[in-house]
Amino acid sequence: MTPTLLGRWQSRLFVLATAGLLWTLLVTPLLPVGFATVSETYASTFAAIGLTAGVGVLLWEPVYQFLQQFRWEKDWPAMFTLLEGIPEGALVFFLLRDVLGFDVRLVPFLIHFGTTWLVVFLCLHGPLRVVSVRWRFRGGRLL
Repeated sequence: MTPTLLGRWQSRLFVLATAGLLWTLLVTPLLPVGFATVSETYASTFAAIGLTAGVGVLLWEPVYQFLQQFRWEKDWPAMFTLLEGIPEGALVFFLLRDVLGFDVRLVPFLIHFGTTWLVVFLCLHGPLRVVSVRWRFRGGRLL
């Protein structure tokens, strides 16, 4: 598959809006956040999902698309896709804590972001390919 930028955007937004949000709903009450209220915890985890989607579409996906053009097969190995979460997570943590002013602690953030990234990665490389067989042949576009 040669992923297109539109396909990367659609795939990212679809999987974050389905599997990412569902996982966030399930894992947020279990995070070790100390004395933070459930509503504060949900606000920060949903903000993290929103930032991941927004920053991913505006910044990371165009950068990844540009870098992939230098590869012969024009696609990342799966391990690169998994490792993309490291710089994205660092940027989202910085934006949540230092720009938006959320009281985000590192360990709960790493648990939430890391497990959500893994769930999204597994959905992109498993169920999405089964449910939408033509997805890979259309450059990752769902519509």
